[in-house]
Amino acid sequence: MTGTPWELKAPQVVGIHVTGKLNDWATPKDLILYLAGKLTVKGGTGRILEYFGPGIFGQSCTGLATIANMGAEVGATTSTFPYTPSMQAYLHATRRGPVARAADEAAAKGFLNADAGAEYDELIEIDLSCVEPSINGPFTPDLATPLSRFASFVQENGWEDKISASLIGSCTNSSYEDMTRVADLARQAQAAGLSSKVPFLCTPGSEQIRATMERDNITKTLEDVGAVVLANACGPCIGQWKREDTKEGANAILTSFNRNFKSRNDGNGLTMNFLASPIVFKFKPPSGQDLPSSGFALGDLSYEPPPMPDPRPEMNVVIQKDSQRLEVLEPFPSHFKDGTILELPQMKESAPHDHISAAGPWLKYKGHLSNISENLSPCDEAVNDENGEINVAFDHDHGETQPTVDTIPGVAKRFRERGQPWALIVDENYGEGSAREHAALQPRFYGCAMIIARSFARIHETNLKKQGILPLWFADKTDYGRIGSGAVLETIGVHDLISGKPDGTVRVKVRRPGGETFEITTKHTMSRDQLKWLRAGSALNYIRSQLL
Repeated sequence: MTGTPWELKAPQVVGIHVTGKLNDWATPKDLILYLAGKLTVKGGTGRILEYFGPGIFGQSCTGLATIANMGAEVGATTSTFPYTPSMQAYLHATRRGPVARAADEAAAKGFLNADAGAEYDELIEIDLSCVEPSINGPFTPDLATPLSRFASFVQENGWEDKISASLIGSCTNSSYEDMTRVADLARQAQAAGLSSKVPFLCTPGSEQIRATMERDNITKTLEDVGAVVLANACGPCIGQWKREDTKEGANAILTSFNRNFKSRNDGNGLTMNFLASPIVFKFKPPSGQDLPSSGFALGDLSYEPPPMPDPRPEMNVVIQKDSQRLEVLEPFPSHFKDGTILELPQMKESAPHDHISAAGPWLKYKGHLSNISENLSPCDEAVNDENGEINVAFDHDHGETQPTVDTIPGVAKRFRERGQPWALIVDENYGEGSAREHAALQPRFYGCAMIIARSFARIHETNLKKQGILPLWFADKTDYGRIGSGAVLETIGVHDLISGKPDGTVRVKVRRPGGETFEITTKHTMSRDQLKWLRAGSALNYIRSQLL
């Protein structure tokens, strides 16, 4: 939006050679669920997943979109595919004929496919005929269990073999093809005299899908077996679910969503949320339509702006002074230099972005940073690594004899009020998941200056850089356990880093509350342009300075 160049560290490329044909009950969703189990949530970090081979050409365009959507769950930079006839048909069906024709011309010249003999950093072979429906979870998208072994998996864990709710759609598996295949099963269920015994929620993927579903009686077909067709929005996928059937206690839900971190869907940390294709059933394998025979219905276009609206810089943005939903975003101060920083509690495990900035009811404050920051890391997984307690932090104000115990937001606010920058010490794959900017905005708002991790998820690390927080990697991962709460951290080498003389390392002098002092070595991935953001206090600060 500002014409600012954007850079990306050159990723590795993983080739995924796909052959064979999916069985009747398997879907493209099962392919990515299988791959998530193989790669884990970290296996795609810093890598592009390039799918190729004859098996790709048998998939619908929206099926490939589902695979690409869930590439984020393995940390992939992006997912790429060759240009296929299904993509061409989809572009025409969605009134993007000129794009399809341009792609046709490029493909005719040998582009939009992997180069012949291309070499990859890693090659993965997948025979689609061997891919069976998979159910992944709970609480992580890479715990993959083939459907044939799922019953024993439930029994081994001593779980109740009952589903309390099922949900399909949102940004994943919400295409016309997905909905028509589910509708096929709904007709079979109705013919057998069956209806849904638990809440069954369906979310169309767009206004176009919603309108086309209504026109083609798909909505009515689903409702006839007890489904509730929701608005075309994120909905329960990100916690916008006012759940009435089970508000607390252990239970299991089945969803076709892409993400299943603890507490994500209904705010209940005991809800075991399993990911699956939208057609895990026991009827005749369903058929569906990739594209509607009568074309897509346009739906309500009243919210669409003109393609290239004229700028209107004279317009003032007015926000009510007492608004609890919107506030002006004040520029962050530039505060980083060699000096003294206090440390907040260490966090166990990967701390997904959902556990740094939770979704659900908090999302109504996305435009009000002061309010949403009250939600900094209070979730079930924000574990203090020193005592195992959830959402507990210590303020070792060094004028006091005993540390003050408070919530994580509470201690962060105390630091902010006395102008004390602070740091976080975190574990592997910190910020796992997608790109919730507030997971970086909230700690920055409270004055966090630095985060030292065993490893970062790629998108979250970049978001921290944009907000003026310095992300550092332990050179020796065992140093993670040497730094306790209340330690004073003094950076050595940041002045050289900001001055444009980066050597890839920053030393940190650690002084523990008992007086023990030692140094550790950390690594950084800051580029020259990203160092300009750090120097200015944030990327927005730097962009504004250039525009002025």
